Amino acid sequence: QVQLVQSGGGLVQPGGSLRLSCAASGTISRITTMAWYRQAPGKQRELVAELANDGDTYYEDSVKGRFTISRDNTKNTAYLQMNTLKPEDTAVYYCRAVAFLRGFWGQGTQVTVSS
Repeated sequence: QVQLVQSGGGLVQPGGSLRLSCAASGTISRITTMAWYRQAPGKQRELVAELANDGDTYYEDSVKGRFTISRDNTKNTAYLQMNTLKPEDTAVYYCRAVAFLRGFWGQGTQVTVSS
């Protein structure tokens, strides 16, 4: 089993930055992929960024060049650095870990981009 606890998020003005954190515990040695998803009101949850153990990354087109996913194995924590935020980035953000061929989710955190 893997447990994920998120922190960060909040209200930020357009053009601002936020960093989300996702602390993992449990059988973390079996994690193969860390990812961030988001879900805006009335929309489906979508994959924002993904980081595999081999270092491969994926970014959704609208966040390329603005968001960066990273992982600090010494702290068992994944991060999503979000820069140049736009109102359309407003959503609940979730981290997800893949281990034992299963997905484990964080509790979600609200990000609101508004002036």
